[in-house]
Amino acid sequence: MMSEDHYFSADPSVAFERIPVEAEVWGHELSLTTGSGVFAKGRLDVGTAVLFRETEPPGPPVRKVLDLGCGYGIIGLAIAAAAPWVDVTGVDVNERAVLLANENAATLGRTHSGLAGRFRAMTPDEVPSEAAYDEIWSNPPIRIGKEALHELLLTWLPRLVPGGRAVMVVGKNLGGDSLQRWLTDQGYPTTRIGSAKGFRVLETVAPSAPGIPG
Repeated sequence: MMSEDHYFSADPSVAFERIPVEAEVWGHELSLTTGSGVFAKGRLDVGTAVLFRETEPPGPPVRKVLDLGCGYGIIGLAIAAAAPWVDVTGVDVNERAVLLANENAATLGRTHSGLAGRFRAMTPDEVPSEAAYDEIWSNPPIRIGKEALHELLLTWLPRLVPGGRAVMVVGKNLGGDSLQRWLTDQGYPTTRIGSAKGFRVLETVAPSAPGIPG
């Protein structure tokens, strides 16, 4: 049987059980559904909680946000609830996570006007090739390994508009500080904007001119 460590599988084999979770983020009550085979089943994980506590939701002029590795949608849905001018795309390789995130958007849409129309989760292959984002928010899947993580970030960070930013939470003991240095070396200046409970909150800024850094 698959363990939660394999939440990044495209099609989890573990039996699907839906489990509710309640979270208050940036003053908004979110009633969501998590599930087996998806990261943070039945809970708001510590890293994401630190991310929320150490940040504010995107403000104008941010209009398009990518929730990278969205899981059941907690980060992207919190942004959509707190910033009604923002359209959010959630992306995850786990098809079960995509299903739950879209279900959660539909549910929250009944209490947050217009939210369901401003959030859509999909698999990476479904994201239009021309799509670009003002911000990327993520609790990235560190446990896929350094090489795979680097490939993931260098795939999506170039989707930022010039001068856009990424906000990520990474465990210190899982390489948060080395990731900060590596991103800067790749041409994406990265600073620590928060730290708590063994997690780093990193802000990465895209180059101000178009193009993929070398």
